[in-house]
Amino acid sequence: MTKVAIIIGAGDAIGAAIAKKFADRGLTVCATRRTEEKIKKLTDEINNSGGKAFGFSCDARKEEETISLFERIEQDIGEIDVMVFNVGANVPMSILDTSSRKFFKIWEMACYAGFLNGREAAKYMVKRNKGTIIFTGATASMRGGSNFAAFASAKNGLRALAQSMARELGPQNIHVAHVIIDAAVDTEWIKSIHPEYDKKIKTDGIVNPSHLAENYLYLYDQPRDAWTFELDLRPWQETW
Repeated sequence: MTKVAIIIGAGDAIGAAIAKKFADRGLTVCATRRTEEKIKKLTDEINNSGGKAFGFSCDARKEEETISLFERIEQDIGEIDVMVFNVGANVPMSILDTSSRKFFKIWEMACYAGFLNGREAAKYMVKRNKGTIIFTGATASMRGGSNFAAFASAKNGLRALAQSMARELGPQNIHVAHVIIDAAVDTEWIKSIHPEYDKKIKTDGIVNPSHLAENYLYLYDQPRDAWTFELDLRPWQETW
């Protein structure tokens, strides 16, 4: 049976790097974004390099779309062996400027969508008594920084969700893990806003997405007598 890695939120940096790592391992990758056009570059790259990948348009916040996505993959492509939830929603704003609509949207993207996709993955994995579910966290998963009230509340909620799922699903041979990325990652956005980008990138002060993705494979490969729930990743030259 074909083993599938589904990457929810396969953006141009972290999500794409994770997808490529699982494709290199021999899994069939199903990568999602809200618009299918944005995913084509990634799937073409994987397929042209000898891997196998499919792209899907799916709004991770929409329950019916999410249910349909998982059903389609299980019926038409293969068994979902690992699900990575990698949706961002890192939007800084003062609490004074945070409308209820903005707060709710960020929570939907970074927390509620994690619940929907984690639940659907678990439904199939429980039937087979095996699987891996990995959630991507952030600095905001642990502490709420100034101007990040909405994002921090959502990421804290996602971490709590992952903890609860790990305790419930672990005895059913399903590894649930949470990865805290406490660092700037080399993306086009960071390149455009980081005041010391040129200096930091030359001295390994900004995380390479490919190096980050290796940790997701590490979690996937772990034997069940020594599962890690949480990995906290940061570059060597962090300023304390």
